[in-house]
Amino acid sequence: MSPVRIQRKRIPGWRLADATTNPLGAVIVSRPSRFGNPFTIKDAIEAEWSDPHSACAENYGEWLRVGTAGGWFNETYRIGKQVFDRRRVLADLHLLRGKDLACTCPLDKPCHADVLLKLANQPEGVA
Repeated sequence: MSPVRIQRKRIPGWRLADATTNPLGAVIVSRPSRFGNPFTIKDAIEAEWSDPHSACAENYGEWLRVGTAGGWFNETYRIGKQVFDRRRVLADLHLLRGKDLACTCPLDKPCHADVLLKLANQPEGVA
C-alpha cells in the first residue's frame, strides 16, 4: 500500500490513528510540525497568485530541492516563534518514509504534504 495524504481535522473526537489504515501509521506535517510549510496561503493571495495552494506547495518543493542555490529562498524562515529549517526537513525525511502524512489542507488542493510524500518515498539514491 502506498502512503497517502490525510486531511487532518480539528474537530472533537477526530484522531489520526483512526484516519489511517497504513500499518506504519501516519505523521502530522501541518505548520506546527517540523515538516510544516513556511509559505502561507495569505502571502500567496497577497502576491496575487492565481492558485495560492499550488503556489505554496510549489514554493515548498523548490525550497527543499534547490534551497538557496537559486537565490530566491533562505535556509530558514520564521513565523512567530517557529523556525522552519530546510536542512532539518531534509535530514528527517527518513522519518516519513512509508507513512501516511496528515495536513489540514483540503484533499482536492495541492499541499506541501504531497511534496513530502514524493521526496520521502523516492527510491534510495534518487535526488
